[in-house]
Amino acid sequence: MKCGILLGASSLAMGLAGSAALADPTSYPLEIENCGRTVTFEEAPQNAVALGQNSAEIMLLLGLENRMAATAFWPNDVLPEVREAYDEVDLLTVEFPALEAILSAEPDFVAAMLITLLGPDSRVAKHEDFDALGIPSYLSPSACSTTRDNGDAYGSRDALWSMDELYTEIEDLSRIFDVADRGDALIEDFKAREADLRARFDDRDDLTFLFWFSSPSPEDDAYLGGGNGPSGYIADLLGGSNAIDTVADWPTLGWEGIMAADPTVMVATQVDRERWSLDEAENKIAFLESDPVVSQMGAVQAGRIVVMSGAAMNPSIRTLYGAEEVAEQLEALDLAQ
Repeated sequence: MKCGILLGASSLAMGLAGSAALADPTSYPLEIENCGRTVTFEEAPQNAVALGQNSAEIMLLLGLENRMAATAFWPNDVLPEVREAYDEVDLLTVEFPALEAILSAEPDFVAAMLITLLGPDSRVAKHEDFDALGIPSYLSPSACSTTRDNGDAYGSRDALWSMDELYTEIEDLSRIFDVADRGDALIEDFKAREADLRARFDDRDDLTFLFWFSSPSPEDDAYLGGGNGPSGYIADLLGGSNAIDTVADWPTLGWEGIMAADPTVMVATQVDRERWSLDEAENKIAFLESDPVVSQMGAVQAGRIVVMSGAAMNPSIRTLYGAEEVAEQLEALDLAQ
């Protein structure tokens, strides 16, 4: 996780707003086009529920903690710079919440980051659940851009995910809450950081990454980052490519297949939810280095194992933070330009 000075979200948002020209205030009623739906807001939300770490952290970075009723679904700890603000918001659960728990927060707006949290086949909620109660709901454009023809619950992508979908989300949320100037400044900051990373790494055909999110046990297939998802974006941003070239965002693969992929770099992610032992990066590394077969992989033998927040593997603001984490370690391994 990227370290930084601990600031309250309101102070951070004021600093961001000060770095960009003031945007026009939102005019209500506001209509937002979202995932093929038109969502209407009669006024700025005052009691929002954020389903998913990305939705919540965008709101917190925009200084909206006083207008958030609750959050849920957190694979990792909150960003340090908004920790203080996060502590002011009720946490329903770090896992998938129940619809009843969401409604108990009396939301006037619900935003979600994944189709498993808000979608036609979601076990949590559907848009219709909130429409019936007059509660506007919003799904991350990154989630909408997946296709589900193969039955994968998290979807697949025919093209590489990019931060552009995230910038649309930040712009939408900042307009919904009437803080467009803060949204513009946050986008400006992220674009500068993205450009900095691209400038630091040359494109290399021989640099491949394998992103390991977690596994129920060493004997089970591993949950990996697919080729066109956020993991593929990180690999591309850092001058390489994803060793796993499936179109599914979240493929599973056994260790024989992982060894056959033969990545240059193994990315062992840290997941803070405490569901499985192999959520922990240190346990992943211990397995990679001690298993008599897996330890023979070239990346392991050469010590090319890096650690990244698991939240970065979801399409989110954390993806850029994860790329920055990996970049620092690649430079220490002399794998930059």
